[in-house]
Amino acid sequence: MSIDRLPRRTLISAGFGLAAGLGAGSAAAQGLARFTGRAAGTGAADPSAFDALLARWARLSQDGVVRVDYTGWSRSAADRQALKRYLDGLTGLDPLTLTRPEQFAYWANLYNALTLEVVLDAWPVASIRNIRTSGLLPGPWWKPITRVAGVDLSLNNIEHDILRKGWRDPRVHYAVNCASFSCPNLPQAALRGVGLGDALDAAARAYVNHARGVRFEGQKLIVSSIYRWYGGDFGGSDGKVIAHLAQYAAPALRARLQAVDRIARGAYDWSINATSEA
Repeated sequence: MSIDRLPRRTLISAGFGLAAGLGAGSAAAQGLARFTGRAAGTGAADPSAFDALLARWARLSQDGVVRVDYTGWSRSAADRQALKRYLDGLTGLDPLTLTRPEQFAYWANLYNALTLEVVLDAWPVASIRNIRTSGLLPGPWWKPITRVAGVDLSLNNIEHDILRKGWRDPRVHYAVNCASFSCPNLPQAALRGVGLGDALDAAARAYVNHARGVRFEGQKLIVSSIYRWYGGDFGGSDGKVIAHLAQYAAPALRARLQAVDRIARGAYDWSINATSEA
């Protein structure tokens, strides 16, 4: 398989080295480390501007996937500027002044808003993997594209270095959206510190109970490749991944999951999560 066909998440380690040059003692690594401790303040970010944009341009389709009207949004100069203002406001904050739940919401909202901006800047595009910021690697995840509290950050830095390392919660994977059909849904409202746990649980249930997350082909269990790429985040073995899935599964699916102990394979569709108007 060529590097062009490899999934993004199998290339994480290589991407960090190529895109950011992060070494164990580098200034960049030290800057990232300040975001993954337990330091927290008492503040909260206001995501209402993001709420308004998501309400206008993100829609829950009949197939259960939240899709974005990238065509309409790309033609709206006012809402393109509104997204930029929202991002400028986020990156102007020091997230460590926020409570820990608000920090999680901050980073997830930042990731999702940046991903939307990246796709809008490249629109039209059939897959986010076609948006290259490195000559070798597919996708826009490797190159630093924003700056927070003096630290240059890529999308991979936000997801893997900050959210996954800082919280070690498998529900991180339900909070960030990679603009693809098989990704967990883009939230239709910005995440907030208040009610964060309930929002993440609801996102997990929506994904696990959709065929792109979990399905059976005969007696074979097919799961999203997320559960294969990141098996360690979900327990590290097929049995523990299945137990995680059963936790969020509806009763009929839970019963089927409890009757198997092996995952047959993973699957992932990288086509863009655009509305049919695109």
